[in-house]
Amino acid sequence: MTYIIGEIGQNHNGSIDIAKLIVDAVARPVTEELFGYDLKRMDAVKLTKRDLKQELSASQMAAPYLNANSFGATYGEHREKLELNDEQHFEIYKYTKSFGLDFVETLCATGCLSMLRLFTPDKLKVASRDLTNLPLLMALAETKIPIILSTGMAGKKELDDAIAIVSSYHTNISILHCVSEYPTKPTNVNLNTIKYLQKNYSQYTIGFSDHTIGISSPLAAVAMGAEIIEKHITLDRRMKGTDQKGSLGADGIYRMVRDIRVLEMSFGKEEIFIEPSVMASRVKLERSIATNKNLKKGRMITENDIHLLSPGDGFKWTEKDKLIGKILKVDIAENEIIYPENI
Repeated sequence: MTYIIGEIGQNHNGSIDIAKLIVDAVARPVTEELFGYDLKRMDAVKLTKRDLKQELSASQMAAPYLNANSFGATYGEHREKLELNDEQHFEIYKYTKSFGLDFVETLCATGCLSMLRLFTPDKLKVASRDLTNLPLLMALAETKIPIILSTGMAGKKELDDAIAIVSSYHTNISILHCVSEYPTKPTNVNLNTIKYLQKNYSQYTIGFSDHTIGISSPLAAVAMGAEIIEKHITLDRRMKGTDQKGSLGADGIYRMVRDIRVLEMSFGKEEIFIEPSVMASRVKLERSIATNKNLKKGRMITENDIHLLSPGDGFKWTEKDKLIGKILKVDIAENEIIYPENI
């Protein structure tokens, strides 16, 4: 079953309460209403933690940042407003776990590992930009916590170098195809990279981190065999913030999870067969050999006397040799099925 991660990232806008409300949206029951299926919810939510001392150059921190999505006069002030401290992450972790959901953390600097003194996330995510941050990869791998690598800014060499670092400590590694374009244009998604990863990195779990608008790409990825789906989520796509518009709101979260779970039920077996539930329709709708005129008792049936009509509970055309040349025991009116007991 697909492991679905809802990436809150920093869509909490620096508020624990908003983060918890997003978790509430993830935790609500998911059903398929027509057939009454109770479906598995999203599996995990993910937060992002930065250490601003290890994040930006001094000039970048001091750069003016005045736009509709800004939370501060400079880029540093903006980033600082969006950060939650270790204790706040711990509070959201506990809240998430109270619903039976997994909790994933993207740690963007070695300084962020301080939160591990409070709790242990179920998985650690390495952001695309940090795939070349080999000191960080080494520090994360040393924890032995399962690691998810995102390929959004990486080619094969960068991915291989990252895997080499992590696998020297453990092999509980997942790789997510990703395009670090927000939002990603349909022409740039290149879902076939999933097949490439499945073929060339088959020893690892392969998935898809999606930045497109809507839910069609993650559904297609699941159909292609992606075992993990990660999608940005929020409380309201109209909220202030650069990631909000490209995220799923509460209704979108529900629809994506519902449709992925329904899709999973739809795969079935790699063979052709008649589903037992189809048998009633088959009998009702298929054709059987019937009379095309009134036929009297004692008449020998010829091919000129028959055609095909529903229902399908009589002789099939492939069985017409069982009828041709046989004698009728009873009168049969025009356009009625000929049954075995009639001959």
